[in-house]
Amino acid sequence: MAGSNGKQKTVRDMILSLGLIGIAAAIVYIFIPHSDHAPDVKRVDYRVELLTARRAAPYPVAAPEGLPTSWKATSVRYDGATFNAWHLGFSAPGGQYVQIEQSTQKPSDFVDTASQGAAATKTTQTIDGHTWTRYTGGRYDALVLADKGSTTVVAGTGSFAQLTEMAKALKTK
Repeated sequence: MAGSNGKQKTVRDMILSLGLIGIAAAIVYIFIPHSDHAPDVKRVDYRVELLTARRAAPYPVAAPEGLPTSWKATSVRYDGATFNAWHLGFSAPGGQYVQIEQSTQKPSDFVDTASQGAAATKTTQTIDGHTWTRYTGGRYDALVLADKGSTTVVAGTGSFAQLTEMAKALKTK
């Protein structure tokens, strides 16, 4: 009978330990601040990269002008070694994402990569005298402008109204 008393103490001690760990975890959870909302997106300054890209790229590099301050630039890069690829990403109003992508890569491959799998539709729209084609069905919807020597893609999780707003704001110099 002495053996069963030792097992009971072991089980009881284990239950007491688990209870103490649970209480400690609850105290930590209650008193450590935590937030359920997404972190604030950091705005990046893309002016230097834009000037560099405009000097180096063999096509007119596009960037928005006149967008409201609610549009935050979040990422920028120019890769002259890989198809002269220009990227500028924005956090749009409502928490959506919109990006500008330009490249000298073969248009079909470039659009597929930039939109992450979207396909062309028969819908086009004219923005500042240029005909943009709508793409849907990928991770991002997109507006695509095929130009001589380069392709411009405005893509993202934003609505076509937001994509159009971005495309209208694009200026080349």
